[in-house]
Amino acid sequence: MDEVLFEIHQLIHRFADGTPGLHNLSLSIPKGKKIALLGNNGAGKSTLFQHLNGILQPTAGTILFKGKKMKYDRKSLLALRQQVGIVFQDPDSQLFSGNVRQDISFGPMNLGWSKEKVTQQVEWAMKKTEVTSLQNKPIHFLSLGQKKRVAIAGVLAMNPEVFILDEPSAGLDSYYSKQIMQLLRDIHQANKTIILSTHDVHFAYEWADEIIVMSDGEILYHKDPVTLFHQQEILNKAHLEKPWVFETTQVLMEKQLLRDEGTMPRSKEDLFTNLKMR
Repeated sequence: MDEVLFEIHQLIHRFADGTPGLHNLSLSIPKGKKIALLGNNGAGKSTLFQHLNGILQPTAGTILFKGKKMKYDRKSLLALRQQVGIVFQDPDSQLFSGNVRQDISFGPMNLGWSKEKVTQQVEWAMKKTEVTSLQNKPIHFLSLGQKKRVAIAGVLAMNPEVFILDEPSAGLDSYYSKQIMQLLRDIHQANKTIILSTHDVHFAYEWADEIIVMSDGEILYHKDPVTLFHQQEILNKAHLEKPWVFETTQVLMEKQLLRDEGTMPRSKEDLFTNLKMR
């Protein structure tokens, strides 16, 4: 049985102006999984993420991390954020140091590591996100895509156990979007838990172990990717389209051009392999 990282019970969040954000949301997040969070704008994805990192506090309900109720004093939040790193959708809300290297170094320097380990982690994170050539560049001179990669590097350098990313490919061109997605695969191989929100159903279908679908602050679905895209009612309610690999496979099966092998292909490579085996 999977070890549970987060247990959320009847979570309610209302913003200061009374606007509802989350409605009696209950959810368990297991350790070591790749989890994609889908939903339209305003579904509550970012609000949920900020609760997992302790940025927001529940109006009602409870959140447990590793079996212990989350606390919001300074010491408890510091300990939580050493284990749960978050990359915001807007990098300008995360970046504040003078240049790229300084910003990426800030988090690791506050973890009590040796100077050598900080340097090692920063160099590794810059290499992984391809920002080494930008290390001495002032933050305000960076493009949106460059800022996004620097923000990811800053969290990556801290080596958190849980890696939360809010729309990680937003603002990135096709090349860097693919690089970030490959980076997420590499991180997961190091036994990390990755939770990300995305509007890219094609990526979520191929990459995720589990998909969570949100709408109007509620959970509509939390299960495997394949089952989701058989449930048209949920797709309609959440305004989600089917991934092209899934939809193409369905058409090929209906026309008896592809046999039903019991498992749906989840990537282009899987689909092409099945076609070759026919």
